[in-house]
Amino acid sequence: MIFEGLSDRLQGALSKLKSKGKLTDKDVKDAMREVKLALLEADVNFKVVKDFIKTVQERCVGQEVMESLTPAQHVVKIVNEELTSLMGDVQSKIVISPKPPTVIMMVGLQGAGKTTTSGKLGGYFKKQGKKPLLVACDIYRPAAIKQLQVVGEKLDIPVFNMGDKESPINIAKAGLSHAIKNNNDLVIIDTAGRLHIDETLMDELKSIKSEVRPHEILLVVDSMTGQDAVNVAESFNEALGVDGVVLTKLDGDTRGGAALSIRAVTQKPIKFIGMGEKLDDLEPFHPDRMASRILGMGDILSLIEKAQENIDLEKAKELEQKIKKQDLDFEDFLEQMEQIQNMGPLDKILGMMPGMGNIKDQLGDVDMNGKEINRTKAIVQSMTIEERRNPGILNASRKKRIARGSGTSVQDVNRLIKQFNEMKKMMKMFTGSQKSMKKRGGFAGLPFFK
Repeated sequence: MIFEGLSDRLQGALSKLKSKGKLTDKDVKDAMREVKLALLEADVNFKVVKDFIKTVQERCVGQEVMESLTPAQHVVKIVNEELTSLMGDVQSKIVISPKPPTVIMMVGLQGAGKTTTSGKLGGYFKKQGKKPLLVACDIYRPAAIKQLQVVGEKLDIPVFNMGDKESPINIAKAGLSHAIKNNNDLVIIDTAGRLHIDETLMDELKSIKSEVRPHEILLVVDSMTGQDAVNVAESFNEALGVDGVVLTKLDGDTRGGAALSIRAVTQKPIKFIGMGEKLDDLEPFHPDRMASRILGMGDILSLIEKAQENIDLEKAKELEQKIKKQDLDFEDFLEQMEQIQNMGPLDKILGMMPGMGNIKDQLGDVDMNGKEINRTKAIVQSMTIEERRNPGILNASRKKRIARGSGTSVQDVNRLIKQFNEMKKMMKMFTGSQKSMKKRGGFAGLPFFK
């Protein structure tokens, strides 16, 4: 889960207020002291923390809060609003040029994940109906061009390169001309990085900027570097003028200081966040949704979007009819498991649900990395089509064969059959609630979460 340590500390500090009827100034001050420590431990910029606590505290001791019937909820609401404001209030989108192609220049230090992020961004916009072109301008890092080509191939996005002997400025210009000739309406330029900021790097980037005149300059920053990420952002912005930030490796960052500091310090919006190593692990950044996730309020909108993106609504409707008729079989079960897996790791999905912030604590030893799902899939895939469609014919000899084929035991097969039958009973109970779920789009296709 993102910001795990920070999230736990903040929720802990605010939950203490909920046990109190009316709040005193001391209650608020004590809670704010814990919030302050949580933010500092998360490596949030000291001045940012100081200003944040001052603003929240001033709002919390107001008459409206103190005389409210639910003062603790008011405090949580204020913290949520101020966290959102800290990260930028509203989503900042990429500026798309009315006259194609839109040119996006990717900059950043080595190791931040710039090349992979260039590909991910291309993949994101390809899903939006764009025709992207990746341009390989990093001629210095060994295998940088090859890496971009591999990423482009996986995403079925063309990559323009001229090898490592031509200057990056000429490659960028030629790449733009190539895009115009081939009707690519989006050009993503992957520039070179350095281990640290130097004059040579900045001069090269300035030259590329003046030649291709990008509509957006996106700075790719490793969120795990904490305050260093903020310093890097300041330096790049002063020298080059960036339009937005992409924070990578947010899935591995238990502190989160960069995300909470970078907007406040640089006044540049976070536009995307990298949430994993897969090429679709890139999300648009929504400050309000992120604040809700940090405070354990969930992120239902993002979950619905993920469901709609990964779940076939026609098949979901068919499944709904099968559930109503009590006609569910292992073929449907397998199909749904695969669609749920496509949405990403289970802990990320459940972490978007309200009250499920500390998901690992709540679920204890439940497998969160997908091994159990893969084992279950192996068992179902070892069944014949007839067995999947008619689970009632699964006798002892068939179960032995399935266990051998899936590398599991007969007990595992029996356990799955038992769980499947129990789930069918549960489905019968939930069919009445399916009508209300239709209004939530993709959730109609998520019966196995119920």
